Amino acid sequence: MDLLFLEKLLVGLFASVVVAIAVSKIRGRKLRLPPGPLPVPIFGNWLQVGDDLNHRNLAALARKFGEIFLLRMGQRNLVVVSSPPLAREVLHTQGVEFGSRTRNVVFDIFTGKGQDMVFTVYGDHWRKMRRIMTVPFFTNKVVQQYHPGWEAEAAAVVEAVRADTKAATEGVVLRRHLQLMMYNNMYRIMFDRRFESMDDPLFLRLRALNGERSRLAQSFEYNYGDFIPILRPFLRGYLKTCKEVKETRLKLFKDFFLEERKKLASTRPMDSSGLKCAIDHILEAQQKGEINEDNVLYIVENINVAAIETTLWSIEWAIGELVNHPEIQRKLRHELDEVLGPGHQITEPDAHKLPYLQAVIKETLRLRMAIPLLVPHMNLHDAKLSGYDIPAESKILVNAWYLANNPDQWKRPEEFRPERFLEEEKHVEANGNDFRYLPFGVGRRSCPGIILALPILGITIGRLVQNFELLPPPGQDKLDTAEKGGQFSLHILKHSNIVAKPRALEH
Repeated sequence: MDLLFLEKLLVGLFASVVVAIAVSKIRGRKLRLPPGPLPVPIFGNWLQVGDDLNHRNLAALARKFGEIFLLRMGQRNLVVVSSPPLAREVLHTQGVEFGSRTRNVVFDIFTGKGQDMVFTVYGDHWRKMRRIMTVPFFTNKVVQQYHPGWEAEAAAVVEAVRADTKAATEGVVLRRHLQLMMYNNMYRIMFDRRFESMDDPLFLRLRALNGERSRLAQSFEYNYGDFIPILRPFLRGYLKTCKEVKETRLKLFKDFFLEERKKLASTRPMDSSGLKCAIDHILEAQQKGEINEDNVLYIVENINVAAIETTLWSIEWAIGELVNHPEIQRKLRHELDEVLGPGHQITEPDAHKLPYLQAVIKETLRLRMAIPLLVPHMNLHDAKLSGYDIPAESKILVNAWYLANNPDQWKRPEEFRPERFLEEEKHVEANGNDFRYLPFGVGRRSCPGIILALPILGITIGRLVQNFELLPPPGQDKLDTAEKGGQFSLHILKHSNIVAKPRALEH
């Protein structure tokens, strides 16, 4: 124990010297830095604000320090912006300057130091990856090709819940069915594959590995070694686990999906008029030498995390709010019945005829934003923002949740009230046409998955409300909608039982 204490003391002294040198250099350059709490040697503001830099805590700091403030987290600069004009500046006006991504020690492992699309720096590699991924994943043609499959997967969820005799009395954990649905939605697009049941061994293995990846990446446990590099040796065990999970996942993607698709293509060549799944397009780009096999695997990794989990979280939040607001659920069901007619199950082309459903989706994405701080941005070089100096390689967080929940900007923002998007906010869309509302970001690094997420949300929520009266667990008045945050994620903490009473529908 004495040796360990001595080691920590020496490490702390060395880090103090490093910080002192860095601070003296910054002061020597006479930078005009954004306001913020006064940092202390070694730790910066870490001990003051803690690990949990969630959207609500950062909103409280914004109310104290203003629409832009600086946190010194160990050796890292973290700049938080919390107003629509500054969000526009970061995401649009200076979209190139602030268009890179910052990665921490764990995300470096899971993305191969930016060999993917989501976490790579802004430049030629990002442009190439975005172009290669757009055609097979993020176009209206993809929606038209795959929405019948999404409707079939939603129908399978309805059928499975109806078949569960306990669902109408004791309740059912809908997340389990919805998770299988989301995997099937995305694996249809990626590999023209689906999993038959929640007991499929490959699905169970994939789900477990993806869950472990998310847990490791979104945890705050490793912050000390990320904020203070000299302490990184203490993370050896954690980082070793991350590397093992990454290698196992990528091997599974390669052996069970990429290689299987290659074999299929070699035995059943597809003519030029045939429909291809996404991985066929990606593999063609690899064959042309545009990307390598690692890039292909990291594209699959991005879709497994970014597309599946975030959409699933949003569906869960929508269901939770509808359970806790039965009058809104009834109003939505009435619209579905009146517009589509009893027995007509909602399809993707119906969405534009259902304004209240669209409002429910928008309100869910406003109040319960899956990525409330967006994916962090970074400036590769020294920059200016709102008259302040932003040192190179600062982590820039846009508190999109606060933009959409600031009482100075929104009427009663704490309420789940879809009507706002039919009344005072009827012009606001999810595509970033108003910088107070950016659930998918905006600009060069916005989330391209919006084109898939919105129709999947509409189909899934619509089918569930059409077919079931959704109620809290037995003996409870409300569903527990406590939040669980991560490095930049927000999902529901407890996956509760939900009572799903089937409706008798005319056919």
